[in-house]
Amino acid sequence: MNSRDKAVIWLATGFRVGRVPFAPGTFGSILGLPLAWILAGLDPGVALMVLAVFSVAAIWIAGRAEAIIKRKDAAAIVIDEIAGMAVALAGLPFTFFNAVAGFAAFRILDIVKPFPARLIDTRMSGGAGVVLDDVVAGIYANLLLRLVAVFFNPA
Repeated sequence: MNSRDKAVIWLATGFRVGRVPFAPGTFGSILGLPLAWILAGLDPGVALMVLAVFSVAAIWIAGRAEAIIKRKDAAAIVIDEIAGMAVALAGLPFTFFNAVAGFAAFRILDIVKPFPARLIDTRMSGGAGVVLDDVVAGIYANLLLRLVAVFFNPA
């Protein structure tokens, strides 16, 4: 494996976090929290631009990692969870409540895969299929957090 492929695997596995023997997606989602924290400190337009660029890069990295590993949506690839978790908290204040509730909502929705996430996961190939179902789960989690904020107004 050449240096470029090693770098791709290092990024795709969340700096090797995806290689943990149990629940790599959960650990990958935890890596999305620092990214969400950074994005929360930026101007919302800039944050969305950074998130969009990160997501596009994640699609390329995940696709390349699949080709290197020779396995479709390998569990070790967690860059999709990083992107999805950041989407789950995008545009929201980074509070303890939002981080914990967003993490829980994202993990549940990533596992359940509500429409169209399951469709994306089963019908799309390559990096787009790996990442975009997590982005959809992140969007649903984000909307759920916003709904909770409207009805319960947690501080």
